[in-house]
Amino acid sequence: MQADIFQTTRFYGILDTGYVNPKNWETKCRALLEGGAGIVQLRAKKESHDERRKLLERILPLFDGGNVPLVINDDLELAVAYPGIGLHVGQEDVCPRDARDYLGPGAILGLSTHSQEQAKGAIAMAGVLDYFAVGPIFPTGTKPDYEAVGLTLVRQVRAMNPPIPFFCIGGIGPSNAAEVREAGASGLVAVSCVLCTDDTVAAVRGLA
Repeated sequence: MQADIFQTTRFYGILDTGYVNPKNWETKCRALLEGGAGIVQLRAKKESHDERRKLLERILPLFDGGNVPLVINDDLELAVAYPGIGLHVGQEDVCPRDARDYLGPGAILGLSTHSQEQAKGAIAMAGVLDYFAVGPIFPTGTKPDYEAVGLTLVRQVRAMNPPIPFFCIGGIGPSNAAEVREAGASGLVAVSCVLCTDDTVAAVRGLA
């Protein structure tokens, strides 16, 4: 568990193969870090386990000696194979309690939630999880099959006074970031608006 990291993390960056050309992989990762991302997640949904491993190894040197944790999306085997790498799972992925048993107490572990009940479930696992995500807040092409949950859910989750941070994700950008923060988000996640711009550093700084 690395609770101190979450006290200062206002922006959670996702390095997503859906938006980043492989030839720009290291460059975009470096930009997320330089812009002020407090956590970076590697998300490669369509790639194989071996392809994800190669992508991970390409950016590992960027995290050497730094205090920004690197998290892998939905690949427990890979997270276990590289000590110090965290894991983020969805509702239909490995059970967080089982994942924690494999990862041990030191690795960061997060969970996606999409409803009040799922958020309650994440809060009930506060001793297992380090954080959870809530979304998609607004419609987003990153998760086209998910219905936007809106700011009402953000306020509901904040009213639960969760003992671990929650990051809001989905359709968030410069035009609506302030209202998401005002609704009570611990931090923000934005994907396309920071990855699809030429100046990722500035985009991240604007949100962080």
